[in-house]
Amino acid sequence: MNEVWKKPPVSFEAYQAMVGKEIGVSSWHLIDQRRINVYADVIEDHQFIHVDPERAKKETAFGNTIAHGFLTVSLLPALKQAAFAIDDVRMGINYGLNRVRFPAPVPVGSRVRAAFRLLAF
Repeated sequence: MNEVWKKPPVSFEAYQAMVGKEIGVSSWHLIDQRRINVYADVIEDHQFIHVDPERAKKETAFGNTIAHGFLTVSLLPALKQAAFAIDDVRMGINYGLNRVRFPAPVPVGSRVRAAFRLLAF
C-alpha cells in the first residue's frame, strides 16, 4: 500500500481546530477481480454481475463485472488507516454509518481512495 498521502499523527485536541477541514486523503486501492471474488466468497453473494466477467460483459450495461457496494464500504478502515492517524487514542470503535448510498458502479480494474473531512468534534 502506498501511503504517500498519509499525514503524521495529530493529537486528539488538535482535531478541534480542524472541524470543516480535510484531515486526510488515502492512497489508491485497486478493485481487481480477485478482490471481488474473495469478497463474494466471504459474504456468499455470487451474483454474476460481480463474479462472471463474460456474462457481465454480455448481459449488463456495465461492460464487465462491478464491485459489491458493500465491498467499497468495507474498505473504509484501510482507507482511513492510509489517510490519517490520531496520536493519543488507544482504541477506536465503528459507531455506524448514516445515509450510505451507491450512486455509481465501481467497475473491475478501478482504483478507489477516500478523502476525509471532519464535520464535527
